[in-house]
Amino acid sequence: MTARKAAVLGSPVRHSRSPDLHRAAYAALGLDGWTYDRLETTAEELPERVAAAGPEWVGFSVTMPGKLAALEVADEVTERAALIGSANTLVRLPDGRWRADCTDVDGMTGALREAAVPADADRAVVIGAGGTSLPTIAALADWGVHEVTISARSAARASGAVDLAHRLGLACTVVGFEDGPPLASAAADADVVISTVPATATAPVLASLRASRRLIDVIYDPWPTPLASAVNEAGGIVVGGLVMLLNQAYSQVEQFTGRPAPRAAMATALT
Repeated sequence: MTARKAAVLGSPVRHSRSPDLHRAAYAALGLDGWTYDRLETTAEELPERVAAAGPEWVGFSVTMPGKLAALEVADEVTERAALIGSANTLVRLPDGRWRADCTDVDGMTGALREAAVPADADRAVVIGAGGTSLPTIAALADWGVHEVTISARSAARASGAVDLAHRLGLACTVVGFEDGPPLASAAADADVVISTVPATATAPVLASLRASRRLIDVIYDPWPTPLASAVNEAGGIVVGGLVMLLNQAYSQVEQFTGRPAPRAAMATALT
């Protein structure tokens, strides 16, 4: 088997569990000589990193802060990556060009499934309006959710997320990023609350979200987050970021290797 290379690009990237998943997948598929590493790479450094990759490179996973840069460096962009405006996956095509995709949508869909969000779910709350909120909103639309409340520091900050929600046909409301009746009421009525912000950033909204029925927190390091602990202690269902990471990696492995992802082996690698 010809040796091939892949890696995760980001900054900081030392905490990434993606190597555990991809290495387990390659071993299970019998891809001897395939490697997968962490490469510290800023958004500014990403274009040069990709351009310098030789023919042995099959793909890159891309974490923050390089997801916009990954979209811009690609020769071909999937429909969902173009819609969302960011990419977490770069795949080497047979002709040497690069295709960008956003498997973060698959990751969030898997997390919704793990959280037992009902098929007829109608309302969701998204905490934060940064880059991770965009594939989250796309996954909610695919799930069939009709209304989303976005908690952001300002309406201007939420404009990109609101625009995507409207383009996907979702009713969208923006509330402040602080404890108070608007957020508490939205969280209490929601089928699922999804936090897309760092662990420490939820301190201002912790009390309002404590009674959430279902929480998906995209963070996995550190874990549990204060928000995850609060919702768990109150009796809510909590799903963490490792579930999202695992589910987005299935599609990456399939795109890199051209083979079905060995899901059991990859899941075991996280335990």
